[in-house]
Amino acid sequence: MKTTVRFLTFVAIFCLGVCAASSQQRPPATPLIVHDPYFSIWSKTDQLTGSDTSHWTGAPQPIAGIARIDGKAFRFMGRQPESVPAMEQTARSVSPTHTRYQFRQNGITLELTFFTPAMMNDLDVLSRPVTYLTWSVQATDQLSHRVSILLDVDPIIAVNDRAQNVVLLRSQTSQLNVLSVGSRDQNILNRSGDNLRIDWGYFHLAIPKSENSTTAIASDSLQSFAETGNLPTSDSMSMPRPADRATSHLAASLDFGTIGSQPVVRHLLVSYTEDYAIQYLQRNLRPYWQRDNMPVEQMLDMAAEQYSALEQRATAFDTELTADLTKIGGEHYAAIAVLSYRQTLAAHKLVADVNGDPMLFAKENFSNGCIATVDVLYPSAPFFLFLQPKLLEAQLIPVLEYSALARWRFPFAPHDLGQYPLANGQVYGGGEKTEDDQMPVEESGNMLILIDALARAEGNANLAQRFWPQLSSWAQYLKEKGLDPENQLTTDDFAGHVAHNANLSIKAIEALAAYGDLAHLLGHEDIAKDYSRTARAMAEKWVPMAREGDHYKLAFNSPGTWSQKYNLVWDQILSYNLFPKSVREAELSFYLGKINTYGLPLDNRADYTKLDWSVWTATLASNSEQFNAIIDPIYRWTNETPNHVPLTDWYDTKTGKQVGFQARSVVGGVFIKALSDKQLTTKWNSLNLIPGIK
Repeated sequence: MKTTVRFLTFVAIFCLGVCAASSQQRPPATPLIVHDPYFSIWSKTDQLTGSDTSHWTGAPQPIAGIARIDGKAFRFMGRQPESVPAMEQTARSVSPTHTRYQFRQNGITLELTFFTPAMMNDLDVLSRPVTYLTWSVQATDQLSHRVSILLDVDPIIAVNDRAQNVVLLRSQTSQLNVLSVGSRDQNILNRSGDNLRIDWGYFHLAIPKSENSTTAIASDSLQSFAETGNLPTSDSMSMPRPADRATSHLAASLDFGTIGSQPVVRHLLVSYTEDYAIQYLQRNLRPYWQRDNMPVEQMLDMAAEQYSALEQRATAFDTELTADLTKIGGEHYAAIAVLSYRQTLAAHKLVADVNGDPMLFAKENFSNGCIATVDVLYPSAPFFLFLQPKLLEAQLIPVLEYSALARWRFPFAPHDLGQYPLANGQVYGGGEKTEDDQMPVEESGNMLILIDALARAEGNANLAQRFWPQLSSWAQYLKEKGLDPENQLTTDDFAGHVAHNANLSIKAIEALAAYGDLAHLLGHEDIAKDYSRTARAMAEKWVPMAREGDHYKLAFNSPGTWSQKYNLVWDQILSYNLFPKSVREAELSFYLGKINTYGLPLDNRADYTKLDWSVWTATLASNSEQFNAIIDPIYRWTNETPNHVPLTDWYDTKTGKQVGFQARSVVGGVFIKALSDKQLTTKWNSLNLIPGIK
């Protein structure tokens, strides 16, 4: 009876997930085990057996799966061993917290689910580095079949490259049999960079003792299981040695027994733990779940105990969020947002400050590897403002604390805090030594707008009050430099310097309104009136400076140009009402004539676009027809792009090819449309209140 109940629950979960995410026909790459910049494993092919699984960077991190049906072996995950034929994959779906595959072969169906409980109202669970893999098997031909399954993990998952020495371990908790692998040297937080994998901490393959399973640490587990259905009887742990092809793998076999029409369900856990995850201003910080030095064994047991309850909560969460996204933006918009959900979170690491407060650090994936980049926090902010404002605060506080140090001597906001995972000071544009190639207007505007948006979401301006001198310095800088910016970089720094940038000017003007609003919330009425008047006066000047016939220019001094004015979106969302409605209407009407097969170009200089900014621009639309005219080509692109990588935000609108970037947090910006609905935002903010955190 217990098995029947578990299966019916699984079927309900699977069906709900498929229905919720059915409009997402073909993700460019499929998230499998996706937690943070180091623990992030994807499938790069439409078929789970079409390629070995890999890290988001593309580096191989093979996890292989074989099913034996009546003595015959078939692959359901990975390409190894190539001598074993692949099962027929019949379905794949992605929901916010689940990825599901369905296979059929020789009279049985096999359903495999990757479940990461990435829900925003429990930071302990959110930061817990555990993904559950669940299999459900049943016969479809009215016959009985003998079925067992193998999961095999390559030890490369625990190091940056195969030349590094690894050690493998076997242990038990009260509920789990655990196989682990980690580097021999365990050099914690030993380096920073972009295209790197973690080489400290341990990967864990944890199997509940209640499951009918066997485990092995061996070099030939795949072939042995495929040929005999058994694993090697003794472990091969003559370690440490390099993680090359001859190294022993972690292997777990789950026996489903004799399968009939009544399905049988099995599951296990995978995890990656490290004692310290981020270095911030020279102090090493623990993952948030481990802030009180919780032992790994205790964390794994808690995860095992909470599996069923978390599954139930997450299924309801997936269904409700997907329904709301569909209601506000349509099926195509919802599909894009759902695909961005886990990727947004997985480009961050949630850690605890020395006092236990949460700090969330973003990594600028496949850009320059910077950590806590302000013009990355800005585009991803709608995701957090909509679902969990406390996590936006957890990103802003480290930047503000750094800005308040005597070592930061500039009157504008910093670009970053270092290079991941070392947040010890800005590295972009010469770091703290020079103003050259920094982004003064960009970053100052970003911070002021986000702090005001956060104050609105939280119902107080406590953060602004705490760092008022810094905010005042940035506001004064924008008051002097913001209307007609000098030759500066923007967040779109790949496009180069642009003087007199009209869209950057919009950001500066809105930021002054944000500062005025914060002053009002703090009771500084004279300052509030001054900056509100200044922002409104600048907006009035902006219109004739930027206007060119039926649209507005890329730069004030550049006739015959145009650009997406995505920064205008805050004028609506935060109700500044600085710019006439006619500006938005003229721009949207103009954009409709510039859309290519896969989207609206960023500006007139090239055919490429930015995914996040395009959805911000679409949110300016006054009706669903205009919105869908920009969104539908993006949805088509997600299904047709030739690049099988975690969602890129920078691609060519004619060819659909990736230009650069992948797996970045900025895709959280697509939640701007959801954020624009105040009633819906209020609902999700209230649903995601975190007990014990004010």
